[in-house]
Amino acid sequence: MKIRTLFAGSLFVITLTGNAYAATYNLPKIKGDTVVAASTNDTVTIKVDHDQTLLDVARRFNLGQTEIVTLNPKLDRWLVKTGELVRLPNRRILPDSPHEGITLNIAEYRMYYYPENQPGTVRSYAHGVGRQDWQTPLGKTSIARKVKDPAWHPPESIRREHAANGDPLPEIVPPGPNNPLGAYALHLNLPGEYRIHGTDIDKIFGIGMQITHGCVRMYPEDIEALYNSVPVGTSVYIVKQPIKVGWLNNTLYVEAHPDLEGEEKTPDQRYAIALALIQKANNGELPEFDQVALNQALKDIDGTPVPLYERLPPLEDEVPVDEPDANQVPVVKAKPSANSSSSKTAVVSKKKEVIKVTKSTKKEVSSTKNKSLVTVNKDKDKDKNTTNKTTASKPQTGYYHGT
Repeated sequence: MKIRTLFAGSLFVITLTGNAYAATYNLPKIKGDTVVAASTNDTVTIKVDHDQTLLDVARRFNLGQTEIVTLNPKLDRWLVKTGELVRLPNRRILPDSPHEGITLNIAEYRMYYYPENQPGTVRSYAHGVGRQDWQTPLGKTSIARKVKDPAWHPPESIRREHAANGDPLPEIVPPGPNNPLGAYALHLNLPGEYRIHGTDIDKIFGIGMQITHGCVRMYPEDIEALYNSVPVGTSVYIVKQPIKVGWLNNTLYVEAHPDLEGEEKTPDQRYAIALALIQKANNGELPEFDQVALNQALKDIDGTPVPLYERLPPLEDEVPVDEPDANQVPVVKAKPSANSSSSKTAVVSKKKEVIKVTKSTKKEVSSTKNKSLVTVNKDKDKDKNTTNKTTASKPQTGYYHGT
C-alpha cells in the first residue's frame, strides 16, 4: 500500500528571539515505534531577527554544522540576513540500539541520552567525531570516570602533527578557555584516551563535523548538562547508522544522512541498505512502499524522516466484529458493480485513519497497491486462517547496520 499524503504542507514558523529549542523528546507511546518529534508540525522554520551566521543558529538550537548546512543548502552559512527563513529538524528516528544510557550515532553527529530519572524521554545533543585518520571506535562501552576542568596531556603523535603544522603543543595543556577538552570530560572505558568532552573557544563551530582525534566533542552548555546528569558506569553504545528506518503510528519512515568522509556510498549501495532496513522493520516482509519518496530521501540525504508506507492498524482494535453463527447457512452473493451502493468495502479515512466497515463485512481485509481502499475478502473458507500481514513490527535489535 503506497503511503498517502499524511501531512500536507504543514509548516510552523517561529521568530528567532529565544535561545531554546526542544532537545528533550517524549518516547512514542506505541511499543516498537522509534520516531520522535519536537512538535506536531511536519516542518519547523525559524525567521531570524538579525544578521548572523548559520552556525550561530545551529548552536542556539542544539544542532551541528553539517546538519544545519544540509537542511539549508541554499543559505550562506556565513551570513543569514534579517527576515530569512531557516529550516530546522523536527522528527528524528532513534538509532537502532537499546533505549538506555547513551547512544552516539557518529554517522549523524548526534547523541541520544535516555535518563533513568526521566523514563519515557530521550535527550538529543549535537557532537563532533573523529577524522578519517582518527576514527571514533564503535561498540558498547561505559562511562569510566568524570573529570571537571581537565588538563590535556596530548600524546606524542598529536604533538608531532601540530608541530608539523606550525602549531606546537606543550606536554600539558592546563584547564582554561584554550583547552580543547573544555571544562568537562567523561572518560570512556576503552583502550586509549577516548572521552566525551567539551571544546575550546576556537573550535566551537566544529561541533557536528569530523574534526577530532577520535573523541566526541560537544557544545560547552551541553557537556555541562550531560556531566551533571550521567553517573559513572552508564552504558554507551557507539554506532554508525547513516540510514535509519522506524515506525510512528503505523507509518514507516526512512531517514538518510550524508556519508562520512572516506566512506562514500553509491546510490545503489544506499538503496540496498534502505531496502534491507525496511524489510527488517516490517517483520521480514518487503511492503509496497512509496519508491519515489525513498529515492528522493536517498538523493537529498538531509536527515529528514520521510514517510514511505502506512499499514493498517489491527482491526480488532478499530472495529468490533461479532463471531459468525456456526449454524448459519452460507449465502453466496453476486459481485456488486463498481457503482453499487451495496459494495462491501472498507475505507480508510485519509484524515483520521478510521476504518468504516459495513455490518456484513468479514474480519479480513487486504491492501490494494497504490490505493487508499481496502477490499473485503469474500472467501469464507480462507477467512479463519488468513491474517493481516501488516501487523505491528517487533522492536529492532542489532547495532551496526548501514556501515
